[in-house]
Amino acid sequence: MAEPAISFQGVTRRYPQKRGAADVVALQDISLDVPQGAITGIIGRSGAGKSTLLRMVNGLERPSEGKVIVNGHDVGAASDAALRGIRREVGMIFQHFNLLASRTVAENIALPLEIAGVDPLKISGRVQELITRVGLTAQANRYPAELSGGQKQRVGIARALATGPRVLLSDEATSALDPDTTRQVLDLLKDINRDLGLTILLITHEMAVVRDICSHVAVIEAGQIVEAGETYSVFSRPTHATTRSFLQGVTGVAVPQFVAGQLRDEPESLQSEAVVQITFTGQHATDPMLARLTSERGVSVNILAGAIEEIGDKPFGSLIVGLPMGRLDESRRFLEQHGLLTEVLGYVG
Repeated sequence: MAEPAISFQGVTRRYPQKRGAADVVALQDISLDVPQGAITGIIGRSGAGKSTLLRMVNGLERPSEGKVIVNGHDVGAASDAALRGIRREVGMIFQHFNLLASRTVAENIALPLEIAGVDPLKISGRVQELITRVGLTAQANRYPAELSGGQKQRVGIARALATGPRVLLSDEATSALDPDTTRQVLDLLKDINRDLGLTILLITHEMAVVRDICSHVAVIEAGQIVEAGETYSVFSRPTHATTRSFLQGVTGVAVPQFVAGQLRDEPESLQSEAVVQITFTGQHATDPMLARLTSERGVSVNILAGAIEEIGDKPFGSLIVGLPMGRLDESRRFLEQHGLLTEVLGYVG
């Protein structure tokens, strides 16, 4: 098995406070491996510790405890000279672009190469190659003020690729963009990952970004990783409340409000209806299992909400249904025997 591109090993980050106050703990005992060549998303709410974790990778933050290993290098223990070498292997794109207003598109992309002392004759060819890759040939001599948000982010991506990094970091790179432009930028990142084999680590608070681009995901809450794994597995079998909360925004399967107001923890009688979430994965994701439940077992199914989508190239469906209390156990056995997951959310009269 290949060594991970990035490995967080028991990482804690504390910020000492003045006058004897308790330290602020931004990250607590984080252990996470980012696979080589994968697109991995770190998702969490504001203040959860996402940005601190990302800044550990290029040494802008150093761990109070633990290690951050990037391409075999211990970032926290690196000397200033070694850290400069590590940073040449780690590109970064930003939420607000961070372009120099006085430089053209081409000149912004050239900046990291100039800082690295690359021969000016080589810089020109490299810049032209990157401009072509991100689709900005016609804008090469324009200034940032003349560009749209999506074009600015493409410049930021090209600049991050300038030194030929092995790892690309994305700090909320699409959160300032409209949905169509977000889609275009995510497609560009997927193309770069596929064509160049780059490892991409991105942070976001949008589960839709994770769904659309990431092969792996880690959920961070209050400075701790609460769930991590392949995106499809985490989406189809979330175990933590924070993950489930994020998923409600992208799967279209929140309990409808008119049902939520009646939901109870316990059934009132056998005439009650159980509200059940059914997750369809794998080969049965598009099978008419509810129709079969009705035709083969005679169970009436009340569909309340649902959606079928793709995560990566795999189908994923989720439905919220009402099932008769008296047939609940039988119905769940039938569905689970066919590879579906079921969870009782509550009961209505």
